Amino acid sequence: MTLTHFVFLLAAGIIAGLLSTIAGLASLASYPALLMIGIPPVIANVTNTAALVFTGIGATFSSLRELKGHWVELSRILILVTIGGVIGSAVLLLAPASSFEKVVPFFIGASGVLLLASGRAPKNPDLTAATGPRAATKGQQALVILAMVFVGAYSGYFGAAAGVIMLAILAMISTERFTVINAERNVAGFASNAIATVIYAFTTHIAWLLVIPLGLGLLIGGYMGPAIVRRVPVKLLRVVIALAAFGLAIDLFIKAYF
Repeated sequence: MTLTHFVFLLAAGIIAGLLSTIAGLASLASYPALLMIGIPPVIANVTNTAALVFTGIGATFSSLRELKGHWVELSRILILVTIGGVIGSAVLLLAPASSFEKVVPFFIGASGVLLLASGRAPKNPDLTAATGPRAATKGQQALVILAMVFVGAYSGYFGAAAGVIMLAILAMISTERFTVINAERNVAGFASNAIATVIYAFTTHIAWLLVIPLGLGLLIGGYMGPAIVRRVPVKLLRVVIALAAFGLAIDLFIKAYF
């Protein structure tokens, strides 16, 4: 690895860390950065996953204020995404990434729609001052559980915009402030990436030398992100994140089909 590559990956990591904690789109910067310096797609994918652990560390420490009083709810989310992370990692090792890349653009585009819809959905007057999960039927609860496991699996398998999908799900089922669900999403992403990295470390090749500059940048960007979220209007964040999701969906669609 040259000094130029080190500086390039460090800068890409900072941008990716900011995108991760603010918009859940770290891979929009980090994954292409690895491809640009000549890393094969599958190795770039697992190396990117390993580096993303660092943005989770930074975001978790920076989000402790928002997470206060929400650890029980967060622990349930972590269990589900961890289970999903194990499943997704196993699938990556058994099947070619190209098979999943063809449906990824549709998942990402749908997450942008869900995020915008959750911001416009009318609130139940009885729940406007409430916190925590919305009231839900058993069927709805089962769907939420499956969705959380799926996001964990998706994150462990490929991961691009997994944070957007998680954020959209949390926004739909929770009456918490946006900063709180964004913090929960950051920690959930950390958990799924961490378990996937452990599995990859023993089953495939991770370019650890490249993880160092990329991970350092992600740590810095991940720590800075929550502070920015606290100061930016929520409605503006929803729109920006959704537009970024649509842009990434179009980009991945073109790469997968043309």
